[in-house]
This record gives sequence, structure tokens and C-alpha cells, in this order.
Amino acid sequence: MSQKQWIAGINAVAAAVEHDADNVREVLIEAGAKNPRLAEIESSARRVGIDVRRVATQAIDGVVGNLRHQGVVARYAAARTWSENELKELVDAAAGRALVLLLDGVQDPHNLGACLRSAAAAGATAVVIPKDKSVQVNATVRKTSAGAADSIPVVPVTNLARTMRDLQQMGVWLYGLAGEAESPLYALDLRGNVGLVLGGEGDGLRRLTRENCDQLVRIPMPGEGVESLNVSVAAGVTLFEAVRQRQG
Repeated sequence: MSQKQWIAGINAVAAAVEHDADNVREVLIEAGAKNPRLAEIESSARRVGIDVRRVATQAIDGVVGNLRHQGVVARYAAARTWSENELKELVDAAAGRALVLLLDGVQDPHNLGACLRSAAAAGATAVVIPKDKSVQVNATVRKTSAGAADSIPVVPVTNLARTMRDLQQMGVWLYGLAGEAESPLYALDLRGNVGLVLGGEGDGLRRLTRENCDQLVRIPMPGEGVESLNVSVAAGVTLFEAVRQRQG
């Protein structure tokens, strides 16, 4: 089986069992492992009708390769996906306090996983990613996200610029992060319906993405010799500035 059909690690598997049990076909746990969290995962999986097998470590290594599995993996029949049509429902349900993270072409699965983890911790409404020229939610993303990939809506979209315009029609203000922007992030009011737009690792925001933002802002960086932050770090900074403001 391909690596993309498996998720590995205690947090990732526990989250999948809790939030997306319908798509988990079986859980493999290292035989003889003493970690009490593995016993909790086994109990939770059996309670919702998921097959659990105790197997040798080599068997787990064989299905996930180099992924660090911590003695547990789960096989997916399909990853849970959210459609573009569900985005309006998610925004409406946020009742004027939607917080959407839009990622324009993130290529590194570790970066996407870290962004999802920050978004889940910040209570974000959804994370929007392009279907093309962007890493999708795979086994590495799920592992890096520590389970967040199964607890927050990730919405792959065909046309990011069109989705941005749709969000604006829903009353969501879109702020793009750009190092050369004049306005600082901390001058914004992030308490209403907000979309935070971040570019990929190499070129940042694409031209069309920039043009569809309501405003470009920058993260102030008084330190010398650093032109930009890693996208996952920038996502954490911007999301939690919104959290700070919303907690008043």
C-alpha cells in the first residue's frame, strides 16, 4: 500500500480515531509496547468499531517507511475532505468571527502540517489551499500536524483567486502578508471576519493572490539580516495576533 494511505504517530492516530473514525479502516499497534497512550488509542478504536491489531515493529516499519510512528499507525480508506461549497456554511457558522487561513502554494508537507497545527490551536474556521502547485494533506502532513489535520476543515480549491473573491462576498476581509508592505500586522483590527493570506516558501504571494487581498501587511522584524519568516512561523504569529485581539 502507498504511504499516503497511512498515518503514523500517537497524536495523529488518536485524532483520526476521535474526529474521523468513519475513514479509519484499521489500527496497528506495536506488540509489547508499554506506553499507556497506545492502550487508550486501542480502547477508543475498538469502542467505535475499528479493527486493531498488535503487530511486530517491523510490520509497522514496512507500511510507513521512514515516518516516526511511536508504535502506532492507522490505515485510511480516504482522507476526510471539505468542498469549496462548504466554505460559506463554515463562515456563516462563525457568526461574524470567522478566522480563515489561506495558503498560496505551500510545498513542504512539514510546513503545511505546522500551519494546520497552529490554525487548530488558534481555533481557526478553516484552512484553504490550492489543489494545484501545493502540497496536499498526506501522511507526513498528518504526522507533523499532530492530529490537527483531522480536527480543522482543510478546503482544497480549484482557483484560489476566485475563492478569495467569494470570501469577500461573504464579508471576509483578506489580509496578505508581504515583507515590503507598509502597514504592520499589529495595526489591523482582526476581531471580525478575517482571512489571513500567506505565500509559499519560495516566491511568497503570487501576483493574482496579491491583487485580490484587501490589504497587504507585514510582520515587523526589528532584527537585522532576516528578510522573512518561515511560512509556518508567520502563520502562527498572525493567527495568534487575531486570538490576542479576540480575547480582548
